[in-house]
Amino acid sequence: MVDLGAGCGMRQGEIFGLGVDDVDFASGSVHVVRQVKVVRSRLVLGLPKNDRDRRVPLFSSVAQSLKEHGKKYDPLSITLPWEDPFSDERVTVPLIFTTTRRGAIKRATFDGKSWRPAVEAAGIIPTRATGMHALRHFYASALLDAGESIKALASYLGHSDPGFTLRVYTHLMPASEERTRRAIDDLFIVQ
Repeated sequence: MVDLGAGCGMRQGEIFGLGVDDVDFASGSVHVVRQVKVVRSRLVLGLPKNDRDRRVPLFSSVAQSLKEHGKKYDPLSITLPWEDPFSDERVTVPLIFTTTRRGAIKRATFDGKSWRPAVEAAGIIPTRATGMHALRHFYASALLDAGESIKALASYLGHSDPGFTLRVYTHLMPASEERTRRAIDDLFIVQ
C-alpha cells in the first residue's frame, strides 16, 4: 500500500478499492476507477474523488512490489453497495488488499491498527501531517523535482484543475537562477 501511495500518488481509499483488473503490468499503468469509502457509517464502493477515473504510470519498482504481494495474498472478491449504502446496486471487485477477516478495509480501522503503529515504530509522531496522505505529497514532490509538468501531475493525482495542483505544490517546484541562466545560454550559444 505504501508503494502505491508513494509511487503512484493514490489516495488511501483508492488503494483500498484497487482491483486486480485495474493494474496493467504490460502497459505499465494503474487505472484508478474506484475507492472504498464510508457513507452513513457503512462501507461502499464509489468513484474516486472528483468523480473521475484516471490512469497513472506504474513504475517498475511498484509493479514488482504488487507482484510479490500477489504471490503471498490472493485477491478476494468483495461485494459492496455502489455509492449509497442503502441502494440495491451492488458491485463485486476482486480487491488486492483486504482485511484478515476477508472484508474491505475501513480507513479508521487501518489507520488505528496499522498506519499509526507503523509510524510510531519508525520513530515518527503520528499527526495529520504524517498520515497516509503524506505519501501523495511525497509522490508529487518527487515528480516535480524530476521536472514533471504541473498538467501531467494534476492528471496523475486526479485533480480536475491543474491550477489547484500548482497552488498546492508550487512551493515544491524547483527554482534556481543558475538553471535559468543555463536555459537562456543554451539557446544563444552557437555550437
